[in-house]
Amino acid sequence: MKRLDFLNREVSDVLVGTMPLFSGDLGEHFDHLDMIKDAGVNFLDTAIGYGGAEISIGKWMTARSNRKDMVILTKGCHPGPDGKRVNAEGLKEDLFRSLDRLETDYIDIYLLHRDDTDLPVGPIVEMLNEHFAAGRIKSFGGSNWTHQRIQEANDYAKAHGLEPFRASSPSYSLAEEAAAPWAPGTVTISGPNAQNARDWYAASQMPIFAYSSLARGFFSGMVTRERWEAEKDHIMSPGVLFSGKATKDQLTGRGETIDPICATAYCVEPNFKRLDRCKILAEEKGCTIAQIALAFIINSKMNVFPVSGTANRTELLSTLAATKIVLTQKEHDWLDLKVDNR
Repeated sequence: MKRLDFLNREVSDVLVGTMPLFSGDLGEHFDHLDMIKDAGVNFLDTAIGYGGAEISIGKWMTARSNRKDMVILTKGCHPGPDGKRVNAEGLKEDLFRSLDRLETDYIDIYLLHRDDTDLPVGPIVEMLNEHFAAGRIKSFGGSNWTHQRIQEANDYAKAHGLEPFRASSPSYSLAEEAAAPWAPGTVTISGPNAQNARDWYAASQMPIFAYSSLARGFFSGMVTRERWEAEKDHIMSPGVLFSGKATKDQLTGRGETIDPICATAYCVEPNFKRLDRCKILAEEKGCTIAQIALAFIINSKMNVFPVSGTANRTELLSTLAATKIVLTQKEHDWLDLKVDNR
């Protein structure tokens, strides 16, 4: 468990993502959420855009009378068909809808799912503080916000005696991105080009809720050079590649072949070299490739909570075990291709 001082709460080392609840049977969703809580996890990541996930979580918390036991992070103000929605009207609509769907009167951590860099940060901080003061949100932050914009927002908050951004949720994994895996507006702190961002987070110790922590399954243990060579012509064909409307398999990364989003963003030689090194270290330490990849981000100098969309108890327990793996600085640098020897 780790402490979030701004909530005065102890939370799980891992933030369990609820994309597996995107659709499906409510009974199955209850079983999934029971499994998560029975494993000792009290921290859930969701969003108004994650299909029926919020609804299932809300009904489950009401049925189990466990709202006070859980820490809920949800997200809103994602761009829609009518464009950007980081505004007072969009925030009010999404927040009140999430409260209704989650069957609660407060959100522990509320993140803006995207930024709108055409807007000054001041009014955004003001509108979030309105809901904070009303008790609807206990804390807030940004998903896919750059560290520069978060710093600017917090400078504004400090100057005006307001509540600042408390958390951030960028993409972060051992893999560098060869191409943006999602639509424009996402932010990663992975790879050589994001060193300044990682330095900022290391200095500030702002909690990072790292999504795509296994690089869309690249470090799941299912991806190999051989499989990539055998499947890439099919995966990269126009009829398979992600083109704007995601199937459930594309959203969860659990199709029968290498996930097309993973293929586009991560299947490049530098990442295959990182994968090779993960395999070597996993064999030496008696753990899995996925556990080493998670240990890499957890053992950084930043305050990182991996977001893990585990499908079953075995995956969840494996993820929790990864938080206990200690890497030396040399091992950390070697995995990231910064040095050739460890």
